[in-house]
This record gives sequence, C-alpha cells and structure tokens, in this order.
Amino acid sequence: MSKERITNASYVKWPSFEEIQEMFKEHFIITRREDGVVTVRMHCKGGPLIWSMELHDAIGKLWRMLGTDRETEMIIFTGTGNIWVTDFEAASWAPEGDDPGLTRYNHMFVDGRRMIITMIQDVEVPTLGVLSGSGGHTELALMCDLAIAADDIVVLDPHMLPGTNNVPGDGIHSCFMELMPPRFAAWYLMTGDKMYPQDLVRLGLVSEIVPREKLMDRAYEIADMLMAQNRVARRLTSQLVRRPWKKRIADDLDMAFGTEMFGMFCADELHSELLSMIKYLGLEGKIDPPLQGKIR
Repeated sequence: MSKERITNASYVKWPSFEEIQEMFKEHFIITRREDGVVTVRMHCKGGPLIWSMELHDAIGKLWRMLGTDRETEMIIFTGTGNIWVTDFEAASWAPEGDDPGLTRYNHMFVDGRRMIITMIQDVEVPTLGVLSGSGGHTELALMCDLAIAADDIVVLDPHMLPGTNNVPGDGIHSCFMELMPPRFAAWYLMTGDKMYPQDLVRLGLVSEIVPREKLMDRAYEIADMLMAQNRVARRLTSQLVRRPWKKRIADDLDMAFGTEMFGMFCADELHSELLSMIKYLGLEGKIDPPLQGKIR
C-alpha cells in the first residue's frame, strides 16, 4: 500500500506548449505531433526570414523553453521558403548606431552566445536541422545533432565579404571549425565563398541533400526512425554525440565572439547598413512563397 506523499514544496510551473507557441509566434511557427516531435519554422510575417535583434534574442529563449519542456521528444528546426538568412532589418538594428557598446554587449555578445549555447547545453532531446534556404547563419541548422538540406540552395558565411567586413567569430566560426577539415573551414570563413548542395555533403556539413518538394517529408521520416527507439537511450545518445560541440563552445565561443565585437568597433560597421545577399546569391526574382503545407 502506498503512503500519501507530502512535500514541503511544489514543482515550479513551466509554460505549456500552447503558451510557448503563443510566446514565440512572431518569430517561429511551432507545431507538435502527438509523439512529442516539435517542428520550429523561422519566419517573418509568415514569409521568409529577415534577421532582426528581436529574433536574435528569441532563438536562445526558444531552445531553452523547448529543451526543458518534458513533453518535447525531438526538435526539427527549419526556415520558410528558399531563404535562410539574407537580409537584416535596418530599423531593428538601428540602436547599434545610437549606443554601440550597450547594443553589442546585450544584443550581440550575450544574445548571440546564448543562441548557440542553449541549443547545445539546454536541450535534452535529439535535434534535426533542416537547411531549407540560401544565405548565412547556417549554424542554426548545422549545429543540430543531425542535418539535411534542400537540393537547390546556395549558402555561405558572409562576414568577410566587401560591404560586411566583420570577423566571423560568432557561431559560424565554431560550426565550420568543428565540422569541416581545417583548411576548408579557413577558406570559407576568410573568403565568403559560396557552397552548393554537393559541397555541403562533401565538407561534412549535412548528411543528405533532399529534393525541396520532399524535404520535410524526409525530416519526418528521420523523426519516425528516432521515435521508434527507446526514449531514454535516444535522449542520452543525443547528449553523447553533442559532447564535441560542448567542448568547442567552451574552448572557442566567448573568445571568438569577443574578437568579432572588437573588430566591429575597429571597422565601425553597423548591422543596419549591411548589404542584402539576394543579388550576390543569384536569387533576384526567385524567392519562394512560404511552405505552409509542408509543416505538420
């Protein structure tokens, strides 16, 4: 016979999944299957993403919220249409020009590091990055446990391109140096050279290239495969394969991010003045509408 269990305190209430959905809806469209597989899709007003300080702040908070939610069993992270990150919202980043010290500390150094740290340190379940679009900030997908990509994208790290002139010291540095052979990582960080789908597999950035029309179907096939495994083993294995990322972050991220911030002061560059990558990537007139029907 069980005895009545009386404790001196109760568990702290965590937001429900519905509350998390509502909290982040401006930045992410979030769905969850009955088995706990959560899909997170970045967006801007339902369409392709435009990079903002508000999103920069939200990403770390999202990973922490979902990563600690006990009913989340896997997270699929993707974008909208065929754009990943190509443009910065000038009005959003305008405070950097008014108070660069405060903005670069609070919204770049702190939020930028949390954006990466939380996805690695605060998430107890497997993660799948679905690199659905062209552009930069690909670490958001590539630093997931597993990663696949659409077959029609062109990606790059734009930090060192003329008109940008920023040290590639944020998460992309950690990402490329961890996944690529060092000579290739140095090349793509220092030149801003473009990478095409076949390059992503050759360089070890993703495991598969998938036709765009089958991209999310393949993501859910992978989810089904993982969800058929033992729950505890699946979760613990995600921590095991993530150990190199944890070491890379501890060794590199603070120093590299700080170097980037120092470089920005020296170069006097502002995010609100950064050029669009649409023309550079050959995407003029080729922006896809939202993939609403592919998220379930």
